[in-house]
Amino acid sequence: MSLKETIDQDIKKAMLAKEADKLRGLRAIKSALLLALTEKGASEEISEEAEIKVLQKLVKQRKESADIYKAQNRDDLYQIEVEEQAVIEAYLPKQMSKEEVETYLKDLISRVGATSVKDMGKVMGAANKELAGKADGKTISEVVKQLLA
Repeated sequence: MSLKETIDQDIKKAMLAKEADKLRGLRAIKSALLLALTEKGASEEISEEAEIKVLQKLVKQRKESADIYKAQNRDDLYQIEVEEQAVIEAYLPKQMSKEEVETYLKDLISRVGATSVKDMGKVMGAANKELAGKADGKTISEVVKQLLA
């Protein structure tokens, strides 16, 4: 079953259970997937990689909004963003821990042959491709900088 079908089923369940917070997050996912389908040049189906990118984008938006609301002492809005973020993250593949990312990147750096910060672009390109959906780009970047420094 595709992510879109899973989301549709979960929306029905959330409506029946009257879970408003979960429903908000699910509707945000459905909206983003529909938008991705209607983009110029999109095919009939969305690939799994594209679905993961859409979900990661939604999570990133929620995190940024939550940070802003927290800084402005808007706990009511902050709570909404955190709840939606949790719902969206449930549909992402399990994220790697920082230690797992570090171990993986050490191996990748030796495979690519990177020796200094000048080679960061080479490493980041390969890492983002191989770790897509498994690790946050910001975490990958921080670890690569640390390892190449």
